[in-house]
Amino acid sequence: MIQDIAPHQLDNSFKVQTPMYSDRLFIFRDKKVLVRKTDGDIAIPLFSNITPYWPEVSDYARYLFSIDEENFFLVDESKANIVLPSEYGLENINIFRTMEPQHLGFAGITAHQLYRWYEDNAFCGRCSHPMIDSTIERARCCPTCGYITYPHISPAIIVAITDGERLLMAKNGYYQHFALIAGFVEFGETFEDTVRREIYEEVGLKVKNIRYYKSQPWAFSGTEMVGFFADLDGDDTITLRDNELQDAKWVSYDEIPQNRDHLSIAQEMIEIVRQRKHTTLNNR
Repeated sequence: MIQDIAPHQLDNSFKVQTPMYSDRLFIFRDKKVLVRKTDGDIAIPLFSNITPYWPEVSDYARYLFSIDEENFFLVDESKANIVLPSEYGLENINIFRTMEPQHLGFAGITAHQLYRWYEDNAFCGRCSHPMIDSTIERARCCPTCGYITYPHISPAIIVAITDGERLLMAKNGYYQHFALIAGFVEFGETFEDTVRREIYEEVGLKVKNIRYYKSQPWAFSGTEMVGFFADLDGDDTITLRDNELQDAKWVSYDEIPQNRDHLSIAQEMIEIVRQRKHTTLNNR
């Protein structure tokens, strides 16, 4: 999965530090990122690539995290007065899905998650005063009313529902391919409660033998995906009960196409079912 970057290691601890020439920087514009294009390759810029603008850029650079010995910063382009040469351009953040080496793609989408949080918390949600960065932790603080907010992470479940030699697959309005049932955790719910509720709300089915698989930080949507396998309990009739799904169907294991791209937990879980390896997981 995209976060599996070993032997590289992410250090997301909070630090206050200034960039060096060997560090990397991110400049985002909504869902696009500034990249350096040389000889057909796309790369995350180094501060050494923009030395003519060093004072402006370094003054408006926020330290984000490090991977191994490499530091990553977020630069506020609206404050840093820079004009970059022609080899720089904007690309959709989806380039991080396939960027090599993989740890740089993971760094990119994680940086974008923090960028969105900073953008969404420019002003206090309680009194509307401009927010400032904390000097002791990763937080945005209101100097007027004292409100503090931290990076937002939304927990969500994703579940592979099986019945004999069949897997339930569904399609919503955002994507053209069939995938697994997923949904956000609501207040007062356990993850298992969310599994039962989402499945019943979306396809009108009941499940049993719910068992945890693993989790994945999915920065593309700011979620922490928590994966489960579950067995059908009773009637297998699919009834689309809300407007989220366009279609849902039972698919034979033999009809599931092989997927070599295990970028997401959904792709990995589908492949596990296709290979019938989910049956070795402990029942709960």
